[in-house]
Amino acid sequence: MTVKILVIAVYALAILSFGLLGLRKVKSFTDYFLGGRSVGAWMTAFTYAAAYFSAVLFIGFAGKIGWGFGLSGLWIAAGNTLIGVLGVWWLLGDRIRRMSLDYQVTTMPEFLEKRYGSRTLKLVSSLAIFIFLVPYSAAVFIGLAYLFNVNFHLTYVLALGIMGLFTAFYLVLGGYKSMTMIDVVFGMIMCVGSTILIISTIDKAGGMGRLTSGLAQIEPRLTAAVGPPGFWPLFSLIFLTSVAPFGMPQLVQKFYAIKDKRAIRRGMIFSTSFAALISFGAYFTGAAARLFLTPETAPKAFSQGKPVFDALMPEFLANVIPGSLSILMLLLILSASMSTLAALVLISSASVAKDLYAGFIKTDVSDRDLTRLMRMLSAVFVLLSVILAFFKPATIVSIMSMSWGAVGSFFLGPFVWGLLSRRATKTGAFASSLLGLGTCLFLSLMGMQAPQAGTIGMMVSLAVSPLASLFGISSGTSVRNGAN
Repeated sequence: MTVKILVIAVYALAILSFGLLGLRKVKSFTDYFLGGRSVGAWMTAFTYAAAYFSAVLFIGFAGKIGWGFGLSGLWIAAGNTLIGVLGVWWLLGDRIRRMSLDYQVTTMPEFLEKRYGSRTLKLVSSLAIFIFLVPYSAAVFIGLAYLFNVNFHLTYVLALGIMGLFTAFYLVLGGYKSMTMIDVVFGMIMCVGSTILIISTIDKAGGMGRLTSGLAQIEPRLTAAVGPPGFWPLFSLIFLTSVAPFGMPQLVQKFYAIKDKRAIRRGMIFSTSFAALISFGAYFTGAAARLFLTPETAPKAFSQGKPVFDALMPEFLANVIPGSLSILMLLLILSASMSTLAALVLISSASVAKDLYAGFIKTDVSDRDLTRLMRMLSAVFVLLSVILAFFKPATIVSIMSMSWGAVGSFFLGPFVWGLLSRRATKTGAFASSLLGLGTCLFLSLMGMQAPQAGTIGMMVSLAVSPLASLFGISSGTSVRNGAN
């Protein structure tokens, strides 16, 4: 325990040091939010993938999906890697970078306003970002609180409070530049940690053959191409987590900040390789948890004989991974989560500071005041997320799926078609965003599982935009050199 505390203390001091270093380099809003648009390939690759994967993956998804779907959950890892990372970088990366320079925009709502000539769309989209990313941030905090509860025997509330204060302090200091610098360190920790996690799990099971045969003995479908829940639930999880990144503001922002096309080409290779290792490690070990966790061996992970999905992986890491390596596993999940939280806090704060306040309330706000407001709103966003996490309204997977489904349903249609096609119109943008989000929320209220509701909402958003654009009046400006 003493070693763990010492390592975490050193880790925390290192992060705060990067925050102070970033503070010295922040001279403007663009410095704070986009790192001066000069971030290179390595930094962008690590910060993109690290923002994609967090405690939501390693604790929520690895626990619930691994337990329920078995090895077929690896299809989600493949989709995340090939579609959510490689596809986004390859198809949209340079288009997004050039778009942000052509339009001189720093946020997604600003792009939608200039692309479609609509201040109303900017207003609605900025509200959607802030409202629906709060639950996602809360899900990350829930995962971290469970992790610290198991490793340090802190109460859930105390762990939540500590992580909230630390995150707020770190982000208020240096912004995006300090985040990208520390993300390189985070990424390296995640790579080493994931490799050790995979090797340790196979070794503990007695080899890959025994691992698969053990799962098959528990339930034959745990080693089948499609796990016990069936094809549609599996497909919806693949679609939700792999296609949503094409329109997730906190991931799109990474391409606003990258310095040139060459960096995008190199970053695409780095980020895809990183994602393959991280996502495989999470879903593989989540499936293997079935072999090691029972109500007798891990009582905290079960309630009345049924698994508590958000507690499975913290118990797995504490009881299965060798004690000498457990601190590395803790740093693995902590690193992934800190990067995701940083991305969520920055993009959500900008939606209020830049898009709402500077866009509608005080249009002549100074750059200095805008940066100060961003810092203040970062702390507010963290506070709201921690409050929501305190009430634990649902499992991590459900909260994250609702958040991603809502944001993806709103933004996929107008953003993707706005980048790829000159024919996309304001009518198509409004129809796709409102019908997509409305479909997602309606199906959720009717009792449909969050991943399925989000998947259908995203499909509606993507399909409606080109159809509605056929009847709409062209407005705004097309993306130069990027539209087809």
